[in-house]
Amino acid sequence: MEYILIIISAIFVNNVVLMKFLGVCPFFGVSKQVGTAVGMSGAVVFVMTVATIVTFILQKYVLDVFEIQYMQTITFILVIASLVQLVEIILKKVSPSLFQALGIFLPLITTNCAVLGVALLAVKPVYDYDLLQATVYAVASAIGFGLAMVIFAGLREHMELQDIPKGMKGVPIAFVVAGLLALAFMGFSGIA
Repeated sequence: MEYILIIISAIFVNNVVLMKFLGVCPFFGVSKQVGTAVGMSGAVVFVMTVATIVTFILQKYVLDVFEIQYMQTITFILVIASLVQLVEIILKKVSPSLFQALGIFLPLITTNCAVLGVALLAVKPVYDYDLLQATVYAVASAIGFGLAMVIFAGLREHMELQDIPKGMKGVPIAFVVAGLLALAFMGFSGIA
């Protein structure tokens, strides 16, 4: 039951993009087409999950043991940057079209505050997660990030077909829709 609560909370109630406002740059930048949003979501799921596992182990068995917690941020960023490089190499070989579609946003996963934020939240003493709980939290947070991005991309594709006033086209209507999407996700706040 505890894991189900973590999953529902991370995906719907405390969605990293819509409730914590982490990872907003790729949320707006890569969400113009559903296919690109799905590809970016997959990359974020992989990076966020593996980064949380590695950083959790480093935090508990290196930084805490040697009392060098002040190295946490730089250590976490180095781990995330290494994983993003790995994803970049794999995508370039496996799916060059997706690699091109993601463009500049793929290397920006390195500085995606959602990835770093989830890794930092997973090791917080407040949550007191063990490795399995932290991994479940990371996967669920990444799925929540992807869900929000894919829904938003679908809405943006649909908006292209609508007659929107000239002053609201592009970014202004995207912000309005993102706000409405965040309000819709607030409806889940009574669940967990």
